[in-house]
Amino acid sequence: MDPLAFFVPWEFSWPVQLSIWGSLLLYWNGLRRSRPHELPGTGAVSAFVIGVVLMYLVTQTRFDYWSQYMFFVHRGQHLVLHHAAPFLIALSMPAPVLARGLPEPVKAWFGRRRLLTAVWVRSYRALQQPFIACFLFVGLIAFWLTPEIHFDAMLSSTLYWVMNWTMALDGLLFWWLMFERGRPGSGITPRLGYGTRVLLLAAVMVPQIIIGASITFADSVWFDVYSVCGRAWPLDPMTDQYLGGLITWIPAAMMSVVGALIVLRWWIYSDHARLQPAQGENR
Repeated sequence: MDPLAFFVPWEFSWPVQLSIWGSLLLYWNGLRRSRPHELPGTGAVSAFVIGVVLMYLVTQTRFDYWSQYMFFVHRGQHLVLHHAAPFLIALSMPAPVLARGLPEPVKAWFGRRRLLTAVWVRSYRALQQPFIACFLFVGLIAFWLTPEIHFDAMLSSTLYWVMNWTMALDGLLFWWLMFERGRPGSGITPRLGYGTRVLLLAAVMVPQIIIGASITFADSVWFDVYSVCGRAWPLDPMTDQYLGGLITWIPAAMMSVVGALIVLRWWIYSDHARLQPAQGENR
């Protein structure tokens, strides 16, 4: 295959294209409008751009074709959409930059729609309640991996895109909640304690391990839709399923571990910063 052909969308999607390129343009405009002290670090900018580009690569390139005809590639696609890309985007904390990038007429339009804003904020906060956020994060994985539902989703173009969109949006919601670092009351995302975040990350890790291990050690083919449609490569169905189970199990669980380590680091720095003034007074 021509290497350049990899970057040609298998199924062109205007919503995906507008979301990807629109968010990058908005972010660039926000950087351009930022004062020097408001500019994020190089690491934050890189994390945001890489996260957005990863979402593009797994949905608007040849990778999307492979994910529709190989179970383990499909699990890799969802690993990016639900874990890796949202993880990087949320970790970059792009909200202030994106807000500065919004055109003034758009800000003014939303400012006049107070009822719409109130409904949106309440809905967002409801979804970001810890129990609901964790339930959705794990529940969507289990839902779309239910063999009967997965069969229908892979055969329906509409359901396939609904599946991918829900995974990406839920991933952004969850990781945004985990990595929120604004001052309490300064934004609409609930500011959870660091200990609570670590517990939540551990809580969502266990069901993912169970789901992934169940698929890995299954003694029969659960996802026969790939045999019905034909696989992209001549790989044994059980091997395909085994690899998909491992991807669902190990890398996904490790994302929770990495997230917890990042939160623990913030926790330590926060305690250190809080104790420094007290130590100065004692001296």
